[in-house]
Amino acid sequence: MDAFIVDAVRSPIGRKNGTLSVIRGDDLAAQVLNGLIARHDLDPLEIEDVQMGCVTQIGEQGWNVGRMAVLAAGWPVEVSATTVDRQCGSSMQTNFNAAAAIMAGQLDLVVSAGVEMMSRVPMGSNGGSISEQVTDRHEIVMQGTSAELLADEWHLTREEVDAYSLESHRRALAASDAGKFEREIIPIELRDVVGGSTRLRVESTQSGGAVVAAPAVFAVDEAPRRETSAEALASLKPAFRPDGVVTAGNSSQIVDGSAAVLIASESAVKRLGLQPRARFVSFGIAGVDPTRMLHGNPQAMEKAVAKAGLTMDDMGVIEVNEAFASVVLQTVNDLRLAERMGDVNPNGGGISLGHPLGATGARITATLVSELERRDARYGIASMCVGFGMAIAGVVERL
Repeated sequence: MDAFIVDAVRSPIGRKNGTLSVIRGDDLAAQVLNGLIARHDLDPLEIEDVQMGCVTQIGEQGWNVGRMAVLAAGWPVEVSATTVDRQCGSSMQTNFNAAAAIMAGQLDLVVSAGVEMMSRVPMGSNGGSISEQVTDRHEIVMQGTSAELLADEWHLTREEVDAYSLESHRRALAASDAGKFEREIIPIELRDVVGGSTRLRVESTQSGGAVVAAPAVFAVDEAPRRETSAEALASLKPAFRPDGVVTAGNSSQIVDGSAAVLIASESAVKRLGLQPRARFVSFGIAGVDPTRMLHGNPQAMEKAVAKAGLTMDDMGVIEVNEAFASVVLQTVNDLRLAERMGDVNPNGGGISLGHPLGATGARITATLVSELERRDARYGIASMCVGFGMAIAGVVERL
């Protein structure tokens, strides 16, 4: 059975402590969920389950944030939801979960989604000590240190990783300016935080002499930096090793965001009169050395294309999450994609757009589907490295 992608959407991405930081994660995800079903005039009661990726499941992102987002959206209580943590690959995993349930004939209409409000719920705040049973077997390092190890392995220079990062910003800004992200973005109504509650932001709109509360709307990504340059990137100090190449400028940005993918069976498509844009073909999951932890993209991608009976040559668009520039360049080198750099992250990625952890898998799925349509390409793949030595990838076919 096929798992069809009816639509894939996201919020605009907000910088750390930026525009979106006034909104709770469950409330942000609720707006994305409602925006998704509104596009298709769907009764939310038709949704059988919501699978929500989220990495830092504590505080406002605790209590099963997927379920809280469904309730915040005002959906019927009969719509169930769960929250999934495969770290950076969380909402790629929810894609996998939803698609597998549909392919198995157990569900017909599922939303795969993700959310991460890194301004409000700090990365790592849900973590604790690591078992000695793990540390006796493996050297556990920071992800940035792992990115340095990849740079060492592939003899990547500071100039190369900075040049890749500058190009990521250029591509993201060009895509935004050309309106390429408009179809995938759900504009978000902003709210001010007042004493722990929220209220609509008050504008100076006058109606009959009275001030009217009118929500401001956020609709354009704010993380890409127009002001950046090769010189600005070169001026940044290494963040993880004094003699290293990894800096804040060639690493993914800490941001806020949410995304959602509507996935349907053939019977749901016919019954509800939906128009699918693509379908999930296959997935690949890889486990790798947890010290070099970020190097699993090639293995996951090779597994995914092999399961589909395809090769990387068949992939018209290749999305590799920009956790760090060295991760992407290592993947390009391993898979011999150097001559196809125009097909790799053609609209920027985590370095420029930002990496809202649990939401990124669904975000890059939305960007991938739209780019396949623009290029009239048949197949594409999205892949993400995952902390502590994993990776996950999915192949999509445009319809």
